[in-house]
Amino acid sequence: MIPHEETIAALATAPGVGGIGILRISGSRAAAVLRTLFVPHRLASLQPDGSLPSHKLCYGTVRDRHGTVLDEVMAVFMQAPHTYTREDVAEIQCHGSYLVQQAILAEIFATGVRAAEPGEFTKRAFLAGRIDLTQAEAVIDLLQAQSMGGVKLAVGQMQGQLHERISQIRNALVEMLATVELALDFPEDETDILNTDHLLEQLDQQVEQPLQFLLALADQGRVIREGIKAVIAGRPNVGKSSLLNQLLQEERALVTEIPGTTRDTIEELISVHGIPVHLVDTAGIRDHEDVVEALGIERARQKMQEADLILFVVDASQGLTQVDRSLYSSVEQSNRVVVLNKVDKVDIADATDITDTPLVKELRSFFGTVPQVQTAAKHGVGITELRETLYQVIIGSVGKDDNDSNDGHIGEEKIINERIACAPNLRHTVILQKTQRACDQVKQTLLFGAPADLLAVDLRASLDYLADIVGLTTPDDVLDVLFSRFCIGK
Repeated sequence: MIPHEETIAALATAPGVGGIGILRISGSRAAAVLRTLFVPHRLASLQPDGSLPSHKLCYGTVRDRHGTVLDEVMAVFMQAPHTYTREDVAEIQCHGSYLVQQAILAEIFATGVRAAEPGEFTKRAFLAGRIDLTQAEAVIDLLQAQSMGGVKLAVGQMQGQLHERISQIRNALVEMLATVELALDFPEDETDILNTDHLLEQLDQQVEQPLQFLLALADQGRVIREGIKAVIAGRPNVGKSSLLNQLLQEERALVTEIPGTTRDTIEELISVHGIPVHLVDTAGIRDHEDVVEALGIERARQKMQEADLILFVVDASQGLTQVDRSLYSSVEQSNRVVVLNKVDKVDIADATDITDTPLVKELRSFFGTVPQVQTAAKHGVGITELRETLYQVIIGSVGKDDNDSNDGHIGEEKIINERIACAPNLRHTVILQKTQRACDQVKQTLLFGAPADLLAVDLRASLDYLADIVGLTTPDDVLDVLFSRFCIGK
């Protein structure tokens, strides 16, 4: 590690008023800056050189250049390399007043310390080798997580689960390259050293199959990180707003018997078994004369085209109208869940239960194999079943194998902890695809019996791509873009 010449500082907690504010300093001058500003309550707690003992929280005051007390604080000095950045680090915990925080920061900067850039503390941790680039990216994923599923995914990556998978693939390629280079050193024995069948088997089992596994998880990882957009659609007065309110567990949308109450989209976020779902309630679609309602309907159609999933709501007590049929056909290419709402109003007559009524049989026949849930949204009936159906549709067959049950439902813990915990993000996915193509070239080179020097070139290309993922060869401009996504102070 080459020490950074500049010592940096920033507010590590969110700006504004709060219980406490934490000011972080990192670099070779951290201890000296703390000695300048911090006066401990007990001078006996200081080291002979006037510094605080490492990794021990001390009570005292922070004073400005004129000796005026700015605040009562707790301070800690952490000596390298046992710190987040592997540099000397000092932190001051003051009261969460914006004015106090800025006053202390001003005193820190007056000592010649520079204001930290976004993500610079984590960038220094990466450059010091404390974490690799996948773990650094996981920090921002954790800060921006919208659900517990996203949190678990980020924590798994911070703990090095993706790094471990990549390392296993890289180690296999390094072993293959070592064999090839041995053949280059002893060309007279090249035929005996390069066992083509063994190398092909090693490439398939230890490289190509793990690459395919990681790429297969990429889409599911994206869903857990970013969530999906689910649009609630249907004609007026079928219970869309009631459905939204029940899923949110709050009265977010107005509910009346008057058609056309919802005239604009309403967007809210819910978590379905740890997966973020962006719910969009839309205006009921019908023939209209009101200009404002017309704009709402046009926006509803636009949102339906952008949706990852459509919750198509039908009034089960009235059956299918021509408007229902026409609207449903317009979203035929989307993932759909049909909600047969207002089942409490269906007259079952002589039927044993509601599923035996001609009306519901007709609805089920029309919608075929598309997942269908019966609800009485106004009374909260069927909402739990709807959430479970949403979860199964979103996750699909993620993590299913021959040992899984056949009911199509796999627990959140199993998916996130055992499988998706190492899901690549978009940057990783692009590089893994390049690696896969490079490995295809390795395979072709082996099959055509090309000389060892060409095989070595192809193997090195594959290794170079994987090195980009963990940050061994990542260009500086890419690093700058990645760390610019961080907040200041992290």
